[in-house]
Amino acid sequence: MAKAQKKARTKARANRAKSKPALTHIDAKGEAHMVDVSAKEDTERTAIAEGAVVMTAKTLAVIEKGNAKKGDVLGTARVAGIMAAKKTHQLIPLCHPLAISKITLEITVDPKLPGCRVTATVKVKGPTGVEMEALTAVSVACLTIYDMVKAVERGVRIDNVHLVEKMGGKSGHYRAAN
Repeated sequence: MAKAQKKARTKARANRAKSKPALTHIDAKGEAHMVDVSAKEDTERTAIAEGAVVMTAKTLAVIEKGNAKKGDVLGTARVAGIMAAKKTHQLIPLCHPLAISKITLEITVDPKLPGCRVTATVKVKGPTGVEMEALTAVSVACLTIYDMVKAVERGVRIDNVHLVEKMGGKSGHYRAAN
């Protein structure tokens, strides 16, 4: 009986593996590798990501008044996010270095959170997408906001970093559900 159960479990595992979509960064041996994009056409690709930094109204007031001890919180976070997008391939091991065409990083104060909403739009003309660059820009901008105000409030929370939309490329258009 034990032999039959083992066989059934092995078969079930094999069936599950067949039903899962293939991971492009994993080869036939199960080893990580960089995807070869040399045969792919250069197309215009855009990705939009967003996230939020949630804090108390008191901390948000410090940001709005420009009274943070470290300086301009939103300006510093914007530059940090842009710089991070350009270095994504140095941070994420299997990302391709890209000649990014445009990076827009918007940070808006939202008293309803209370906190800041961060949105990054990254554009490239190339053989692979810029989702990771947009997500990296948002993540680092959010981390920078935290760093700039942690002396005022340690309980600041980075929340809901996600891909909002991607356009271009072989897989087409993607828009996250609300």
